[in-house]
Amino acid sequence: MPDRTPVQLGEYESASLEPGQLTTRDVDRLRVLQARGCLTLTSERTGWRLRADATVGVLVLDRVRVVITPKFAIPGEQLMSWLAYALGTPVPTTARQWATGPDGYADLVAAALLEQCERLLREGLRRDYVRRRSVEPVLRGRLDVAAQVTRHYGQLDQLHVRTFDREADIEDNRALGSALKAALGLTTSPDLARALHAAAGAFPQARTPAAALQALDRTNYTRLNSRYRPAHTWARLLLRGGGVTDLLTDQGTTADGLLLAMPALWEAVVRRLGTEAVGPHGGHAVPGGSGVGISVRGDLGSASTFRPDLLLSRPGLAAHGTAQRTLLPVDAKYKRYDRHGVSAADVHQLLTYSSGYASVDAPVSVIVHPRPGGPAQRTLQVRGTTGLLGIIHVLGVDTHATPEQAVEWISSVLP
Repeated sequence: MPDRTPVQLGEYESASLEPGQLTTRDVDRLRVLQARGCLTLTSERTGWRLRADATVGVLVLDRVRVVITPKFAIPGEQLMSWLAYALGTPVPTTARQWATGPDGYADLVAAALLEQCERLLREGLRRDYVRRRSVEPVLRGRLDVAAQVTRHYGQLDQLHVRTFDREADIEDNRALGSALKAALGLTTSPDLARALHAAAGAFPQARTPAAALQALDRTNYTRLNSRYRPAHTWARLLLRGGGVTDLLTDQGTTADGLLLAMPALWEAVVRRLGTEAVGPHGGHAVPGGSGVGISVRGDLGSASTFRPDLLLSRPGLAAHGTAQRTLLPVDAKYKRYDRHGVSAADVHQLLTYSSGYASVDAPVSVIVHPRPGGPAQRTLQVRGTTGLLGIIHVLGVDTHATPEQAVEWISSVLP
């Protein structure tokens, strides 16, 4: 990989670039990322200004290598623990030794993929039966009579055969080989690069990264390949450039990089935190988030819907003493609600959720936001001329703690 000028900035920070540091191709790629809300590129008299939004990761351009480190919510040494928690995959054993240095988030994900791939190699790669056609000097498998007659009629020194053998060259393994190769282009650590190169040589590779990603998206896990799930999780992350289907909204970038959308990560974290917190108390998450949602019809254009990030169903009692389940809408907010008040727009949004889902007697909803430095809880009461309109519980989750500790805390304070 050619030497590139390192440019390091934090989440929500900006950096100046000289005119010659960005090629025309770089500008086009950055404009695409800007349209997706990852960053902002503006032209200045002395060059360019690149500002990161709620995004962390690594972006490899033609002449510069941009490293965006987490600054706001989740400390760098905890990022992988929370990411693994959101993805539902085991935390890598070396997580406590990792820190966001010059190579940043990309090296962390590459090391996590490498650890899982090396485990698979120790256990032995999965093999499956693969059909192949080949020309052999002796008969193996079945003779392909049609090919033999049309291509080597009367000749028996070369036989067209069809075989059905167990091989490691299958989609489960090819996807990992492609991901290991992609990780090589992102890391600058010589030791990690050597280990990735050695592991990549032991795996077959797909024709293209896109083909590997398509294979991962259609993978169904059974008892035969369930041990591949953690490795495939990290492979998806690398091959998509940071986005994960059903978890993170980013569908990849046009530049070589690994970018993680922090608001989407926080939404995934809150969904799992809330689900695990209410489980022991007989609650569960409503499948699909919120069913049909709150719909708005009759306006210009198509109908719109409102859905909270998480809708919890909990056991309760009706006014006449009979058992009745209640719904609790929960919304993840990647905002500094540990430093300033809840915005009017978010109050209106949560009131809509409580009106549409919660009971009339208890119009309750919850905001969950990251709060480095300890958990916090406060309650907002919204009143009108006719009385109480809604109650909004604002929960600040301590991101310096472990996800398991956060689940215990939420379970104890959840209304």
